[in-house]
Amino acid sequence: MNVLNQTAEYALRVMAYLATIEDDRQVRSEEISTRARVPRHYVSKVLRRLVVAGLVDSQRGRGGGFQLARPRSTIRFIDILEATDFNADDRHCAFGLQRCDPDHPCPLHPAWTELTRCVIDWASATTLSALQPDGEVPHIPPIQMGQS
Repeated sequence: MNVLNQTAEYALRVMAYLATIEDDRQVRSEEISTRARVPRHYVSKVLRRLVVAGLVDSQRGRGGGFQLARPRSTIRFIDILEATDFNADDRHCAFGLQRCDPDHPCPLHPAWTELTRCVIDWASATTLSALQPDGEVPHIPPIQMGQS
């Protein structure tokens, strides 16, 4: 089961990679795509959302690229998820019913509500500083087009 949608997962990967970069170095989208294992066609979409949310700065032109807009200790995972339109709306029915709420619950409603609450609590309390201090991203071969 994947609790997060693909865009949210990719955004977390991108931000985790950017958090490993020295503060003054700009990183090109191609490098981010390769190192964060986000397809090239998707990394631009994710970066655009992160820039609009004020989590990433971008610089065009020669020597340009992307970097965190703020210290990693101030960027919470919930900020990243919200930039990707993560919706923790408990009106969403995991069972696929049109109408599902505490007054009209589906069989999964109580468990799904608890899972959602746990994800929100974790994402609200966790910043990019929680990443491995040395933050070295292992060398991973780039993904092939058509894979995720």
